[in-house]
Amino acid sequence: MSNRRDTIFALSSGRPPAAIAVVRVSGPAARDAIVALAGRVPQPRQATLLRLKISCSDGPGAPADSAFEPIDDALVLWFPGPRSETGEDTAEFQLHGGYAVVAAVLSALGTVEGLRPAGPGEFTRRAFENGKLDLTRVEGLADLIGAETEAQRRQAFHQLQGLLGDRAERWRRRLTEALALVEASIDFPDEDVVSEKVIQPALAMAKELEQEIRDLLADSHRGERLREGLIIAVAGPVNVGKSSIVNRLAKRSAAIVSPHAGTTRDIIEVHLDLGGFPVTILDTAGMRETHDAVEEEGVRRARARAEASDLVLWVTDATLRDSLAAPAHLTKPGGPAVWVLSNKSDLVQGKDPATASDGHSARGNSVPCYRISALTGASFDDLVGGLAEYARRFFSGGGESALVTRQRHRTALADCAEALRRACADDASGREDIIAEELRLAARALGRLVGRVDVENVLDVIFRDFCIGK
Repeated sequence: MSNRRDTIFALSSGRPPAAIAVVRVSGPAARDAIVALAGRVPQPRQATLLRLKISCSDGPGAPADSAFEPIDDALVLWFPGPRSETGEDTAEFQLHGGYAVVAAVLSALGTVEGLRPAGPGEFTRRAFENGKLDLTRVEGLADLIGAETEAQRRQAFHQLQGLLGDRAERWRRRLTEALALVEASIDFPDEDVVSEKVIQPALAMAKELEQEIRDLLADSHRGERLREGLIIAVAGPVNVGKSSIVNRLAKRSAAIVSPHAGTTRDIIEVHLDLGGFPVTILDTAGMRETHDAVEEEGVRRARARAEASDLVLWVTDATLRDSLAAPAHLTKPGGPAVWVLSNKSDLVQGKDPATASDGHSARGNSVPCYRISALTGASFDDLVGGLAEYARRFFSGGGESALVTRQRHRTALADCAEALRRACADDASGREDIIAEELRLAARALGRLVGRVDVENVLDVIFRDFCIGK
């Protein structure tokens, strides 16, 4: 990372043209930036309307009375550190959001000594390094920026507000208390009564904390799944209308539709918002025996992705007998949930009693069945409603919001729980030095979770995905 003495600047709002553009500056020369562009520094944390000017004295033959050219009238804010978002001196310019205005302000800032353009996530990284955010809040901010559905937004906002970070800090304080008790027994090795009185409460705290963490980890990975989305594979034989169904669900032509068999070779992904929950629909190759090497690879991939998905919509042809049959390799225990979509119902005269349009099973089938028409849209409202309800149940596995939203969180908490287990194990009984070391390891794992220790190797990975100006 760059030298902390640098002062950084960037456009922090959306790409122009826009009604308003926000340019941020952070670092020791932020005050100089305000003086250079606005002539004076406003009162701290008070928005002040000032005229921004750019020096034009470097131009050949420029008269002295035209040394500065006005750029824009802007709201200027001044946040002296450490009472700022980054913990450093910070300035903010709220401009009109035209291309030329933004370009002129960024160009003017580039001429101020000590200033340079910011890199991706550099403002947030400085906030983290200056103790304004812990690492779980930083990740929550990244998820909030990237949220595409209401459920993702809620989860990310809770993380940004410290849902996991605050819990980890409370756990860390309890661990510190337990460790202090154990170390007290080490300091007084000859006092058996004192040792007994302090070791047992410490181990009781450790056991209680281990159970809390393990209960938290037994959440079926709800938080990570919400970030990634529910995976639904549309699968079935060739020429049953899989791509047409995907297009109907996406409300656009996302997949090529053709009367020729084997049109879909590779897997097409379509991202949807169903009832506020993120869903990825996979359009897969038609499954059949083939001697075409390319199509054969497409079938192999289709089978693998279907088996690894959360829900398979197995599409059949309503004009054929036994159209509700689902393949055995998908309905085996431990596999994905399977629904049958009996498509082309518009070609069937009357209603086949073997099919249903409300998602209920028919003829003893163990899977939900929908009789639909991708051509006319018949029963698609029922299907979409059923999928939205399925997504809601899939992601609502508990009453409170998911605390663990990344694999990094899960790994750190699992390491903490394992260290606590070892501290309370029978083979550690009477070995206060071993117990104390395991409690230190548990505390260190929590430190990694919030970014206190051993996180340099993950910082670049986290911040590289931030947008510039954040």
